[in-house]
Amino acid sequence: MARSAAVAARRRQRERLPRYWFAHQLLLTLSGQRPVHTLLGHALPDAYDQLVELAPRTPLRPPGTLREAPFVQRCGEYRPREGVIEAYALIAYGNRRLVALAFRLELGADARWRCAAVDLGPSAGGAEPRG
Repeated sequence: MARSAAVAARRRQRERLPRYWFAHQLLLTLSGQRPVHTLLGHALPDAYDQLVELAPRTPLRPPGTLREAPFVQRCGEYRPREGVIEAYALIAYGNRRLVALAFRLELGADARWRCAAVDLGPSAGGAEPRG
């Protein structure tokens, strides 16, 4: 019992990190579990436009008849400078098939993180990165 409580506490602490929170929200949107408008206010205009373009294709929805929901297996970050996080998430589902999701977060003047860009690995059918 104590072990499961410790695991749950670590998971809650992890979910408070901006990279994990955004990875989960992006996963929910890009797998079709939530509508894209739930990210209004959490994404800058260019990133929101990317999501509007990607979301209808549900690139992170499990293939075929697979019923297992995708989940964020791992998430990492690089901070090139103050107020910027370049993050990646490994999305897993099914028999542990992995898909890469990369995204950039920027800290606004209001001290809130917002998604500034999204890129999916080619196996997820993502759009070409904008640059």
